[in-house]
Amino acid sequence: MRDLVAGMRYLGKGQRWVAQHGRWWGFGLIPALIALVLYAAVLTVLALWSGDIAAWATPFADGWGSPWQGLLRGVFVGLLFAGGLMLSVLTFTAVTLLIGDPFYESLSEKVEESEGYCPPSPDRPVWQEIWIALRDSVHVLLRAAGFGILLFVLGFVPFLGQTVIPAIGFCVSGFFLAVELTSVAMQRRDVPVRERLRLLRGRKALAIGFGTPVVLLFLIPFVAVVLMPGAVAGATLLVRDLVDEGEPPAPDPAGQDRAGAPYAQPGGFGPAPGPFPASQGQPQAPQYPHPPSGPESSAARPPAGW
Repeated sequence: MRDLVAGMRYLGKGQRWVAQHGRWWGFGLIPALIALVLYAAVLTVLALWSGDIAAWATPFADGWGSPWQGLLRGVFVGLLFAGGLMLSVLTFTAVTLLIGDPFYESLSEKVEESEGYCPPSPDRPVWQEIWIALRDSVHVLLRAAGFGILLFVLGFVPFLGQTVIPAIGFCVSGFFLAVELTSVAMQRRDVPVRERLRLLRGRKALAIGFGTPVVLLFLIPFVAVVLMPGAVAGATLLVRDLVDEGEPPAPDPAGQDRAGAPYAQPGGFGPAPGPFPASQGQPQAPQYPHPPSGPESSAARPPAGW
């Protein structure tokens, strides 16, 4: 339960961050607006053709009388459109992140810098970053589609299909949406997609607490566009907690290295320890008294080869 609440708080923290940095909020709106236009067109076509799709998918009901034919095809249309909306929510984030990869990368870096430390990005060209993001998104969406098909079929089960299954569907969508939103900060850390899934599966409640409210809010027209920059900011803050990564300690001016080992001690970068005090530096050659000058010097001087 604690992780569930923490996930919701990260969403609020992300929205608060972009509210305090209005320029970055406007910057993050651009790719979301482009994606919104594309998805509005696709959903409009789906709504116009859903009746024909239902009739094509249920030919066995052509001879059914009223009201059973209309009831079956009405349920099919409802589930089809609900599935389209769920798929839109999942793919909207992926497509928006692909369109706005440079935008959201800059936004995420700014969030991390404001928290004290931003890990350096891998030295890769932009096209390679976009290709990795596309490949990872397809991997996540295929996994989500498998769950979506199963939940779609279970939606026909009486009572459960209209109560429990939709709730499970929102949680599943929230988990995979969290995977997508955290991909910006995870990719900067060069964390592979399978490892991202493993990390979030280890804290499912945190991922669901963050992603499920986003899914529900994204169902409201135009809200996805407004919340997208804050969702990326919140996901960045979540990743910092998930990987438990902070700013690396700076070298101590008094002679401590990053690992905390004193200078000139094992683990430090200074000279190796020796039998002499540190103030003397490197060991010196043995010093002997200067031999006296004069005739008696030969007696005082040690023999050659000593």
